[in-house]
Amino acid sequence: MTDAAALPPLKAVFLDRDGVLNIDHGYVSDPAKLNWIDGAREAVAAMTKAGLKVLVVTNQSGIGRGYFDEAAMDRFHDAMQDQLAELGGRIDAFYYSPFHEAAVIDAYRVADHPDRKPNPGMVLRGLAEWNLKPEEAVIIGDRHIDVEAGNRAGMPGYLFKGGNLRAFVGQVLGDRVPALK
Repeated sequence: MTDAAALPPLKAVFLDRDGVLNIDHGYVSDPAKLNWIDGAREAVAAMTKAGLKVLVVTNQSGIGRGYFDEAAMDRFHDAMQDQLAELGGRIDAFYYSPFHEAAVIDAYRVADHPDRKPNPGMVLRGLAEWNLKPEEAVIIGDRHIDVEAGNRAGMPGYLFKGGNLRAFVGQVLGDRVPALK
């Protein structure tokens, strides 16, 4: 691993959603079923307070599969924002991929869409829209496809295997962003 002092300042953290921020109940879209991972709201609040952009990149094939629509996903994200704001946190942008080769909605039936992780499309769009260089960002996900998407975009990734997200963020990013220790 590169010495943290040799890297440019960290400006953004990309996060997977289900399994990193909220408990993955399987195609979750109902705000009433929003259950946070331990320490997730505190982690986002700490990153926000440290001046980092917090960007979510999430595969949401439930849209393409017809389980819920984009409006339901937006309501879920609004509930996340409301609950994060209670602690001074926020997500600066949500990027999602409704595409899947088995989608029942024709517009979303695409095999290996560039936005569907492990492809880096959502990450690359986030970098471009926030004027970030890959070395100014990292990705945290609970699956290898999340880390791979970040790696394909040129940034390091960290695999979150459960536990307290705030403690994990302090552990993996604290040397680079002392306010997160």
